Amino acid sequence: MDIATINNVSSDYISRAISESTSPAIKEKNEDFNSIFQSALNMLNETNDLQNAAETEEIKFALGYSENTHDLAIAQEKANIAIQYTVAVRDKILDAYKEIMNMQI
Repeated sequence: MDIATINNVSSDYISRAISESTSPAIKEKNEDFNSIFQSALNMLNETNDLQNAAETEEIKFALGYSENTHDLAIAQEKANIAIQYTVAVRDKILDAYKEIMNMQI
């Protein structure tokens, strides 16, 4: 069969195929990725805020504005747990990326 004999392909067919390829399922997948990405960014921002709060408590304690070691210990532990969680999530993302890159197509 020669390619010149194909005559039922029109721009309407191509435009319909393109519109079907951008179906709501594909848009939903993009939105799912966006929500996961935003969640990761929020986690990083929260971790940064906890680190800043711990540093602020350390400075207050060092300057003598606060004598409460309990608040200092709580702020430091919150920051430590947030860092550990962020690193664990990062490691899992990197493992998933490496696994995807090693897939045979």
